Amino acid sequence: MFAVGFFIDALAGVLSIVLQIYMWIVIIAALISWVGPDPYNPIVRFLRAMTEPVFGFVRRLVPLPQVGIDFSPLIVLLVIVFLQQFLVNTLHHLARTLQ
Repeated sequence: MFAVGFFIDALAGVLSIVLQIYMWIVIIAALISWVGPDPYNPIVRFLRAMTEPVFGFVRRLVPLPQVGIDFSPLIVLLVIVFLQQFLVNTLHHLARTLQ
C-alpha cells in the first residue's frame, strides 16, 4: 500500500508545480494585457492561447458587464490558490496516511 502513497504524493507534487507555473502564466498575461501588445508576437500568442479559454469560461460564469475591469484573471488566481491549499494539501495528507 506504500507504493500508492508514494504515487499520490508524487502526483500532488507535480500538480503543485503545474498550478504554480499556470499561476505565473496568468499573472504575466494580465500584466501584458495592460500595455496593448502586438497580437502577432509569439509570446503574446502563447499567453493568450494558454489563458483565454479559462478566462472566457470565467467570464461566462461571472458576467460583470457594468464594470470596466476584467476580473477573470483575479478569479482564476483565486481558484489556483484554493486548489493549491486544498487539493494539493489533501493529496499530501492522503499520501502520508497510506505510507
